[in-house]
Amino acid sequence: MNIHEYQAKELLQKFDVATTRGKVASTLDEAEQIARELGDVEIVVKAQIHAGGRGKGVFKNGFKGGVHVRKTHEEVREVAAKMLGQTLVTHQTGPAGRVVNKVLVAQSAEIAREIYFAILLDRESAAPLIVASSEGGVEIETVAAKSPKKIIREAIDPLAGLQPFQTRKLAKQLGFDSSQLKSASKLFEGLYRTFVAFDCSMIEVNPLVVTTNGDVLALDAKFNFDDNALYRHPEIAAMRDVAEEDPREVEASKHGLNYIGLDGNIACLVNGAGLAMATMDIIKFYGGEPANFLDVGGGATEEQVTEAFKILIADKKVKAILVNIFGGIMKCDIIAQGIINAAKTVKLSVPLVVRLEGTNVERGKQLLKDSGVALIAADDLADAAQKAVAAAKRK
Repeated sequence: MNIHEYQAKELLQKFDVATTRGKVASTLDEAEQIARELGDVEIVVKAQIHAGGRGKGVFKNGFKGGVHVRKTHEEVREVAAKMLGQTLVTHQTGPAGRVVNKVLVAQSAEIAREIYFAILLDRESAAPLIVASSEGGVEIETVAAKSPKKIIREAIDPLAGLQPFQTRKLAKQLGFDSSQLKSASKLFEGLYRTFVAFDCSMIEVNPLVVTTNGDVLALDAKFNFDDNALYRHPEIAAMRDVAEEDPREVEASKHGLNYIGLDGNIACLVNGAGLAMATMDIIKFYGGEPANFLDVGGGATEEQVTEAFKILIADKKVKAILVNIFGGIMKCDIIAQGIINAAKTVKLSVPLVVRLEGTNVERGKQLLKDSGVALIAADDLADAAQKAVAAAKRK
């Protein structure tokens, strides 16, 4: 689940992580009022969408840039008028862009230095890990490729937590002046408390800045949360902005389905994330293009299978559907009956290729054969992929 920049600021402020003053606005009057409250300072207006590259983006109304600095509340209102309700296109949104429904109006910071700082879960150690660099404001992948020695890593004991000596060491390694060590250490400690309190899998601050006045601030932060822990944080779940998400993914999540839309024309319905990845790979291997990732899980119900089919055929680019099921916990005959009922319910208009393997596979295949549903049976995954690619080309 992603959250907006203004929401990230709100979470950081709960743990005294220093950041710039500001609030979110959804109307021109709100934007102007916030600017008035900030006083006689330079003010930055930032479009709030779930995509990077906002500063270099272009609105479809011709206005350039989703990040602007202004000096008066009148100018802030003027900029907000060109952003709110308009579609911003960046390198991450694709040509369709995203509609800007909110803008962050905040005090602008006079930056002297930019730093990269992140806390994430390290899979190898199964513990939190700090990744930092004195080279902030750019993609950390670029720094890692060009200057790997500038990447600092600090492991955190999950029981002891982030220790004061570690925050001081990190501050010194990142080049903070002696006068800034205390504020930098406090900010690092606050970020870690935020990470733990909200069951985060990642907090990335880029940039973390030192201002010309010597203040240490977290200017922009990105959060990733452990979805399995969201039930403990209704306040975080409430931050979800479904308007920023693919409607198909939103619908899938309502039915416990893991769906990610892609650009191909062969829809996939698979049980198990690993098998779903392998299915997409083999479709590509035989010259096709997968239209989605869809994992119905190991215990899919007939209702879930039906809803999955509805989501798949709603994609107008889909020319064929490939169902690849390995019956383990879920028996093949139960899945087969679900496929039959779902296919009849949604009235499929594209070729359906089905590959079943596992528990009660022969019973499942017989059910499909006797169902009267127009489908293409496949003996194995390679056969299924080839038949799906061929069917999509004929459609």
